[in-house]
Amino acid sequence: MPLLTRIRGPRDLDRLSQEELTQLAQEIRTFLVDAVSKTGGHLGPNLGVVELTIALHRVFESPKDKVLWDTGHQSYVHKLLTGRQDFSRLKMKGGLSGYPSQAESEHDVIENSHASTVLGWADGIAKANQLLKRDSHVVAVIGDGALTGGMAWEALNNIADAKDRPLVIVVNDNERSYAPTIGGLANHLATLRTTDGYERFLARTKDLLERTPVVGRPLYDTLHGAKKGLKDFIAPQGMFEDLGLKYVGPIDGHDIEALESALARAKRFNGPVIVHCLTEKGRGYQPALQDEADRFHAVGKIHPDTGLPIATAGADWTSVFGDEMVKLGEEREDIVAITAAMLQPVGLDRFAKRFPDRVYDVGIAEQHGAVSAAGLAHAGVHPVFAVYATFLNRAFDQVLMDVALHKCGVTFVLDRAGVTGTDGPSHNGMWDMSILQVVPGLRLAAPRDADQVRAQLREAVEVDDAPTVVRFSKGAVGPAVPAVGRVGGMDVLREPGTDTPDVLLVSVGALAPMCLEVAELLDKQGISTTVVDPRWVKPVDEAMAPLAEKHRVVVTVEDNSRVGGVGCAIAQALRDTGVDVPLRDFGIPPRFLDHASRAEVLAEIGLTAPDIARQVTGLVAKLDGRYERSAVGSVEAARD
Repeated sequence: MPLLTRIRGPRDLDRLSQEELTQLAQEIRTFLVDAVSKTGGHLGPNLGVVELTIALHRVFESPKDKVLWDTGHQSYVHKLLTGRQDFSRLKMKGGLSGYPSQAESEHDVIENSHASTVLGWADGIAKANQLLKRDSHVVAVIGDGALTGGMAWEALNNIADAKDRPLVIVVNDNERSYAPTIGGLANHLATLRTTDGYERFLARTKDLLERTPVVGRPLYDTLHGAKKGLKDFIAPQGMFEDLGLKYVGPIDGHDIEALESALARAKRFNGPVIVHCLTEKGRGYQPALQDEADRFHAVGKIHPDTGLPIATAGADWTSVFGDEMVKLGEEREDIVAITAAMLQPVGLDRFAKRFPDRVYDVGIAEQHGAVSAAGLAHAGVHPVFAVYATFLNRAFDQVLMDVALHKCGVTFVLDRAGVTGTDGPSHNGMWDMSILQVVPGLRLAAPRDADQVRAQLREAVEVDDAPTVVRFSKGAVGPAVPAVGRVGGMDVLREPGTDTPDVLLVSVGALAPMCLEVAELLDKQGISTTVVDPRWVKPVDEAMAPLAEKHRVVVTVEDNSRVGGVGCAIAQALRDTGVDVPLRDFGIPPRFLDHASRAEVLAEIGLTAPDIARQVTGLVAKLDGRYERSAVGSVEAARD
């Protein structure tokens, strides 16, 4: 009987010998390759944390002790050891989430899959434990990639201020987030991996560093390299000890016995401790180890023996953008690219290969990326910052106060905009067209197909006095949706065939094919429809109000929150111009969406052609009824 099938909870690990634990680790890797190859998912990160997760659950008593995962994509092993071994519908509707989920298990805490937040969570929980006199521990597992995020250092600054507050920070150091980790911190961790001897600082060295009792100053000095003239005489773990954090490591992250020993020591220490673990992303699976780009960080369905994809997808939105960026780079020497530790996922790998000196990977630091982009623009180049739509949320203040306020020509390219589906609530890019509406001067494009991605990207980089945004969906890009006319800056996708049309259907971005289907369904009900694509949805095109005035009702359809989105902006534009035409907006409701396929999520929230056509038909029928009642009333009044 396989050992894995006997594990129903963490305490079942206590009965296993070291030899059995080694066998269990091998069984888990075999299980992961077999299961994830059938569904897709984050394979490489989980193969790298098998022994670490086993050791964590043997030393700590979850759920009494809180084991927190930063980002959470590496929590598959944690799921297996906490009684969740049905991976048959991983990331599918009704199946396990690809991230921790409180609805799934009492062992899960942080569901947010945005990086660098775990230390803040751990700080808060540790403070509550101390205040409420709870006898429990907090363990925060953070990758070296997530440790490049500014929020992690803000949290470390606070954590180090409480020398008597127990908190264990496990640094899962595999030299990678998606791609190899970059930056000064990465170089420091590399030094820790390669330097012989890890003695703590001598008191003489501490005096020479002129340490102060204020936590903020050592943090500043450490980050900025101040007072490091004696670096040749200082063990590199001093970076953490300078902050007042006890340091244990580096530890072989695949030696269960060594991991348990280090974690047990950290657990006994009545204060904040960093346990530095060296792991190998993709460990035990040769196809992953041979993938230099990202070690199978995230895969679709693959052949488990070879690691090759089962089906080859057609061109996707990301690759269309990536190819056009290379062409722009060849035409314009002032075009530079920025990524936040996601060079390949956002399609900038080809640009980086062609123009290695014109691409900047800022690490998991979207705020810094946006501010750096402002500086680049001010200095005379045009930066293109490619980032997942959901991650731009983190840099809103910088877009507003650094880029827009200073009228900097920066282009933000938002990948995975709208409903993404299987990665769950925090990966849906459903807020950008709402939060960006309030940014003065910002222009926002929502291309409907590959041709428009190319065209609107080129239009965006021509703007040098304001921020521009180009957002597109996830996955395969469909066939071109041709325009049959142009009104102002808007493309007309379907003419109504009458001089007195009923519905003006405003189609936003990738939903154009569905909107055309809606128009066909309405036509069968005798409802004439004009379909337009605004192309640039912010600001609202000046031709929108006059066009709306020629119709009985306006319908907007967007892959974004209904609250404050494109529909709201158009409604306001109509009010401002005195156009009194009813408007019905269709979009994403203001709630977090469970993981499922994109099609399943759209169906659940009513963003399908039949659902929209049905509601619009009802709306037009009400208008007809109101007109008929009004006409009857007028006739009766005339008789009187």
